[in-house]
Amino acid sequence: MMIRVILADDDPIICQGLRMILETQQDIALCGVAENGVQAVELCRTQRPDVVLLDIRMPLLDGIEAAAQIMQMEAGAPLLLTTFDEAEFILRALKTGVRGYILKNSPAQRILTAVRAVAEGGTVFQQDILEYIRDRTVFPDHTIFSLLTPREMEVVALIAEGLSNKEIAERLFLSNGTVRNHISVILEKTGLEHRTQIAVHFLKGN
Repeated sequence: MMIRVILADDDPIICQGLRMILETQQDIALCGVAENGVQAVELCRTQRPDVVLLDIRMPLLDGIEAAAQIMQMEAGAPLLLTTFDEAEFILRALKTGVRGYILKNSPAQRILTAVRAVAEGGTVFQQDILEYIRDRTVFPDHTIFSLLTPREMEVVALIAEGLSNKEIAERLFLSNGTVRNHISVILEKTGLEHRTQIAVHFLKGN
């Protein structure tokens, strides 16, 4: 499967480096580059990529707002590019439901792994970022999982590992539909809004 990617970053040096990383991959097609959030949203509207690599700090529209609009259009899965000096943006982004967060200075292979995981429906939380925000109050504590069954907790743990629905189904020997149903029940029981929040809650509690 060819993974169609749009890249949005207003730093020309970083943008050039990411382009080189993406364009050398046989399974990834770069179908657009944006310099700001507005351009990113418009490109996603017309190109309908699988993954959108979004810098958090961008002119006209930041990466978080752009991600929210893109997800509302169902026009690609946002993967946010960030740095350690953007804690307030990271905490805000965690509530929007984007599919991943990765540091800009990550090795090329880590970035490519993240792109592929998000394209498959997985969730990417780079460990460095999780450790940085772990002690900050983002969501309530781990007791929100107290009503879940053991099977539902297995699903929660695998979501936190970044697995897609398909991968969870294969791991637990379930159908994709059963996994979707489990996730719907988990969201209903916990009062959470999306799988990103499930993962963050679980990781903070562990």
